[in-house]
Amino acid sequence: MASVISNDPGHRASLSVFRSLGATLANLAISVILPLIVFVQVAGNSEMSGTRMMWAALGCGVLAVVCYLLCHVNVEERVAAQPKPKEQRQSLGAALGSMVTNRGLTGLIATALFMLIAFMMLGGMMPYMLNEYFNDGQLLSLVNFVGLLPTLLLVPVASKLAKTFGKKEVGAAGLILGVLSGVLLFVIRTDSPYVFMVGYALLMLGVAALNILIWAFITDVIDLQEIRTGERNDATVYGMYSWPRKLGQAIAGGLTGWALGWIGYEAGGVEQSESVLDGIYTLGTLAPALLLLVSLLALVFWYTLSKKRVDQNVAILAEKHASAAEAPGEPTA
Repeated sequence: MASVISNDPGHRASLSVFRSLGATLANLAISVILPLIVFVQVAGNSEMSGTRMMWAALGCGVLAVVCYLLCHVNVEERVAAQPKPKEQRQSLGAALGSMVTNRGLTGLIATALFMLIAFMMLGGMMPYMLNEYFNDGQLLSLVNFVGLLPTLLLVPVASKLAKTFGKKEVGAAGLILGVLSGVLLFVIRTDSPYVFMVGYALLMLGVAALNILIWAFITDVIDLQEIRTGERNDATVYGMYSWPRKLGQAIAGGLTGWALGWIGYEAGGVEQSESVLDGIYTLGTLAPALLLLVSLLALVFWYTLSKKRVDQNVAILAEKHASAAEAPGEPTA
């Protein structure tokens, strides 16, 4: 929606940052408070209470509906584009075909998809990491806070970094940090949850550097699509990008469960073998690092919209829109 709220790239970056801030604050409440409620100690072992989890999930669902309604009521679209006459518009097939060849869009999809799978796999593995490997599920509250803190720290400076260095460049630097942190945690294989938290915080700082700006990337892709085709396909481009994200979420949810099965994890309060514990540690460190590496490669070598290219596109569209506004009878954007 940022593309129809403002034309200014700086404003769009700020919108992406504040969107991430809202999501992080919600995650903070869920990730920090809920583990203190849903995990209990039973005969010296940390276990999740199914009843407590059910009521917690129900409460979160109700709050989600309320927040969606508040967003719907309070958001205003300020950028209007006059549609072309029907006979001059691209067909849906032509529009989708042009998007398939848009390296900005396909590169962003690949980058976001693997980053999202890594991010959600980390979130899915943390309860098992803390509950099984470190045998203290209540530490999940602190680990989640440590993981969300980098996003809060980046909020005041993310827009300035994007404006100075470029969104692609900031995201790539973050992914490099994330990959190195995950590999380092895997290599040292620490038994201390607090040492693990330090590495985890650095990993999440790297992920946040990309994730906090990711929704501003899509507005740059929409601008590129307009330059390539002469039409603004905001909703279609957004839909083409959003669908793989949902696919990534589904894959990540299934991947965590499948991976636990592959390493021989047994549910139901069973004491896990040493090989299973080692597998859990690998899934929480090396596996996300490798996924972030694929995301990094897609961003660097596939996604084409560097800071220089984005600035050029903004100038091209500004000139085009100004010329259209001066021409009588021509549609304006």
